[in-house]
Amino acid sequence: MITAGDFRNGVTFEEEGNVMQIVEFQHVKPGKGAAFVRAKVKNVITGSVVEKTYNPTAKFPTAFVERKDMEYSYNDGNLYYFMDPESYELVPVNASELSENFKFVKENMICKILSYKGKVFGVEPPFFVDLEVTETEPGLAGNTATNATKPATVETGAEIKVPLFINIGDKIRIDTRTCEYMERA
Repeated sequence: MITAGDFRNGVTFEEEGNVMQIVEFQHVKPGKGAAFVRAKVKNVITGSVVEKTYNPTAKFPTAFVERKDMEYSYNDGNLYYFMDPESYELVPVNASELSENFKFVKENMICKILSYKGKVFGVEPPFFVDLEVTETEPGLAGNTATNATKPATVETGAEIKVPLFINIGDKIRIDTRTCEYMERA
């Protein structure tokens, strides 16, 4: 059990059947009246964020979110299969549980599978991936006023903005958290 007075950023707890995570919190002690905790909480299953106030003595059961490294194997329609490297067990994950940045993941990459009580609710791709550019326009010399970019398609089919000097066949590093080009690999 955890009390609202013990809230810290990143703490997960159960509230009304939902798994919540503290994004931001503030202990408030007004001049008049009782103290309270104002917190911004995120529902880890749905991703919605709300701001709530709690009595500092309110108790909640602690929720343990499991993060496990698994290797992306293949997809079959709406199901994406991940292999546990220890037991070689394949775990199917529905396409609705995948985040927008999963478009940069190719087969055999290690991802973090997020689950609560055995139910998978999210997939975190690696923070940085190295992918090959399969399609882009040629960069023209002298076209470099300031930070000029052009669209490029990488080997997973995702489109990203890259600098003009990147050509087809180049390997580039992408930050999957921001979906932006980082550097040549």
